[in-house]
Amino acid sequence: MSNTQGSSSHGKLIAVVVAAAVVIILAALSAFVWPGWAIRHDDGQSDAQTQQTAPERPKTPSIDAVALPEDATELLKAMPDSVLNFARTAAAASTSWGSSTPLEEYTMTYSTGQTAEDVTLIAAQWSTADAAKTQYDALAGALTGEELGSGEVKVSGETKGNYVAKLDAADDTKAVAVWQNDTVVFQATGAKDSVVDFYMEFPL
Repeated sequence: MSNTQGSSSHGKLIAVVVAAAVVIILAALSAFVWPGWAIRHDDGQSDAQTQQTAPERPKTPSIDAVALPEDATELLKAMPDSVLNFARTAAAASTSWGSSTPLEEYTMTYSTGQTAEDVTLIAAQWSTADAAKTQYDALAGALTGEELGSGEVKVSGETKGNYVAKLDAADDTKAVAVWQNDTVVFQATGAKDSVVDFYMEFPL
């Protein structure tokens, strides 16, 4: 073998080694720039394919609603027996908002049968819509958690009040929803998912 041929072969070998080193370096850099490139999905599916849709909440309860007392007022009678799969399991007069002198006030529990999903609902009525709005504004203004929704309450196309729902500032697994419908103000509290589903479907 001549010296010329030896030099040529040696040069080609160096070129191959350098090229291989460049490929290895680029592959290592790619793993940092695009981390997913270096991660193997054992199931061979993309993240989007593996995500599952949350099950839809049932439309009817699996437990019976507790009957209202015979002397129930028109306001209390207007409260639905159920909302989606929440059934009314308790209803009693209360004074949570007594300082704002409502005409009447009730606290109710709506349950799916699972205590952790219970929603506590307070409903009270005032003599005028302005008085009810004052109470709504006070309750809404006291909510400091992350907002989950807000807007107007409309009945037959006419605005009768507003609503707002926020996470409980002290516990982000819970939420509070407040809304005004003319002379009545409502407040629902409980687990986040329960409250969101409940107030959006509440008929009043």
